[in-house]
Amino acid sequence: MPERMVDAIREGKAPEVVRRKAAEGGLPLPVGESIEILTVLTKDKDEEIRKKALHTLHNWDRQELQQTLANPATPPGVLDFATNYLASGREDLLEALINNPNLPDDLRDEITSNLLRAAQQAAASASPPAELPPPLEPAAAETPGHEPPEKETLIQKVNRMSAVEKIKTALTGNQEARMMLIRDSNKLVSRAVLQSPKLSDSEVEGYASAKNVSEEVLRLIAGNRAFRKSYTVMKALINNPRAPLDVTMPLLHRLNERDMKMLTQNRNVAEAVRGMAIKIIKAKQEATKSKMPGKH
Repeated sequence: MPERMVDAIREGKAPEVVRRKAAEGGLPLPVGESIEILTVLTKDKDEEIRKKALHTLHNWDRQELQQTLANPATPPGVLDFATNYLASGREDLLEALINNPNLPDDLRDEITSNLLRAAQQAAASASPPAELPPPLEPAAAETPGHEPPEKETLIQKVNRMSAVEKIKTALTGNQEARMMLIRDSNKLVSRAVLQSPKLSDSEVEGYASAKNVSEEVLRLIAGNRAFRKSYTVMKALINNPRAPLDVTMPLLHRLNERDMKMLTQNRNVAEAVRGMAIKIIKAKQEATKSKMPGKH
């Protein structure tokens, strides 16, 4: 297939017979390009072509779809389409999207929000058991010399989780799970922790002061208006040696006098932070002197 014909499909200028063939997945193109063309044809002016292209995408080879959606070279338009029209209810495709390092942040947030809504709906629709489970039979109870099987630890459970499962746990799990997942190497997992409706102020303060979280987590905390309203969170960020300078420096002027003086003695933070704190203190002292009677 000449490249100009593919461009004509992208521009909506290809003949109908070519568009129909492409909507069936019948053009001799690389997999990634075929999937891209199909997403384009889901917006075709011909309703039959639109429906056929969508049907072809929904029935495309699962592994090829996963590879395409996880590929950093896949166009953003394809990732956007997949997020909104293909991946709903398909954890395999969500997993591929999440693992794509070039997935735009707005789509990451959309996936997280959708997973949160799904988890909340599932929790709300879950009905309690009709009756209590029967008690253990005597034979199942512990007997001398027979130790019960060791329970699986949280670390073991988390290590077995897929990215989608980690996100769901980050959104709806307990504090212990969030404490572990905030350090996950997948940025979307740590972002999900900070979006959890169960997150407490003390947890955020703990993350802000933690030395074992990523800079991305600290930036997210600093960029969250609700988190910034907390003085203790802001102070924790400033005193965290892992926090980037572009995060801490704009916050310095919000410290009270006592905490500012303590910051000048904190050898763990960057020299630039301590230096700026000293300058702020001196500037305030000079301003106070200039307002005193007899000072000019």
